[in-house]
Amino acid sequence: MKAALDLVIEGATVIDGTGTAGGRTDVGVRDETIAAIGDLSREAAGARLHASGKVLAPGFIDMHSHSDWRLWANRRAESKIRQGVTTEVVGNCGFSPAPVSTEYVNDLRGFALYLPGGMDFRWRSVGEYLRAFDAEGTALNVVQLVGHGTLRIAAMGFARRGPTPAELSRMQRLLAEAMEEGAWGLSTGLIYAPGSYAATEEIVALARAAARHRGFYASHIRGEGATLLDAVREAIRVGREAGMAVQISHVKAAGRPNWGKVAEALALVDEAVGEGLDVMGDVYPYTASSTTLRTLLPDWALEGGIEAMLARLGDAEARARVRRELEAPVIGQSLLDRVGWENVMIASCARRKDAEGRRLSEIAAARGIHPLDAAIELIVEEAGKGYMILFQLDEADVRRALAHPRIMIGSDGSALAPYGELSAGKPHPRSYGTFPRVLGEYVREQRVLGLAQAVHKMTALPARRLGLPDRGVVRVRAKADLVVFDPKRVADLATYEDPHRYPAGIEHVLVNGRFVIKDGEHTGSLPGRVLTPP
Repeated sequence: MKAALDLVIEGATVIDGTGTAGGRTDVGVRDETIAAIGDLSREAAGARLHASGKVLAPGFIDMHSHSDWRLWANRRAESKIRQGVTTEVVGNCGFSPAPVSTEYVNDLRGFALYLPGGMDFRWRSVGEYLRAFDAEGTALNVVQLVGHGTLRIAAMGFARRGPTPAELSRMQRLLAEAMEEGAWGLSTGLIYAPGSYAATEEIVALARAAARHRGFYASHIRGEGATLLDAVREAIRVGREAGMAVQISHVKAAGRPNWGKVAEALALVDEAVGEGLDVMGDVYPYTASSTTLRTLLPDWALEGGIEAMLARLGDAEARARVRRELEAPVIGQSLLDRVGWENVMIASCARRKDAEGRRLSEIAAARGIHPLDAAIELIVEEAGKGYMILFQLDEADVRRALAHPRIMIGSDGSALAPYGELSAGKPHPRSYGTFPRVLGEYVREQRVLGLAQAVHKMTALPARRLGLPDRGVVRVRAKADLVVFDPKRVADLATYEDPHRYPAGIEHVLVNGRFVIKDGEHTGSLPGRVLTPP
């Protein structure tokens, strides 16, 4: 006798993730999987959810996230699960919580921007880390990448040079072990020390170790302003020479002088695809970016690690050199080549709460000092851990990237919450609003994307990049990661001034067949898990 369904979702318009237009039907769930699709009105079911007038889609996959740190503080993944995100790819921009070497563990601690309870680096390998994380459960699924910066720190700390043969061999070995233990690929953050100290040849040598385990290469590329196109070419070169797929992180052209270059960057992607390479990218739907305050500094300032940086910034001669390099038009060297101080907003500080939400130009004027001195003061007072928001992107470039068929959605944010320790500061609203903003602003209001096309970019396209045949689609035998939303109401509500706000219109979210969001509220369920490569 056929077993009853656990749940039937009735009468929703099903957008299945493949990019095709949806139709009204029922979807039945049993255990963790989709068991039936069609007219299920006569099927026995433990529960029924009436969803007429709503859209049922696969759960969204956040292709670029930094939640591996915040999920230790709040397993409920509040700001992400309430967007409809059911899987997050973490360990991006060259920074992951493992592997860890005893020799350089304090350098890794100093590099970390946020260390909640539990993030004590008692693990050494990626496998040990993933087991420690998975033991406590989480609201959504997690895909772990290995950060090149973390590998470099484990092997050679913050040395500003190429690795010795022994150090490179150690990084390759650590990466190969990580891939065997459940990592999905290698990430780089090539504007961030120590990743910025690496030559392309070093990255290719490491990428080959990941490619042997069918991993992919995700890169926050070496330049997003004047050197954008060369940086895209470098990422493609790594894929070509290592024989692996390439994911270009948060495609953008930073700074007014560079606006419009996204079209040329996308043309390079198309050219590489025409060559037979597998190159894709991701984007977030905002015209501001966000990163650490210390990114303002030239990369030599971080040589030796955070403590060395702080000591260096206490030296008048070093400060003078920083000022010269920031104020001179050194192409590719300084964020200020393309962004004025008035476009730098302080997002979060542990000590200087008075600075949050204010522009650096405003802070400097109030203190009667140069904006650079105000920035360095904050970097020192916050021990390099402060965040900023940079208003530097062009709306037309955002729309162009969103519309490209090989570009998916990645928030570049973290799982936050409007309560507890994760409610601090004024972080970029993308952590709360990325996916609803695409659906509300760029589908319903601007019509840059069709609804089925947008859902595809959030579901089946990233699932294809990850090689997840049973997620990112609504079909029988696929995992029951599902989101029900109101297409007329879905919208992001988080703003730069008031970022800790959940979106509207996301009504129900299931992860592995269990409700995590029901009627817009969190159930407390933690059915997510660390996913392992196929």
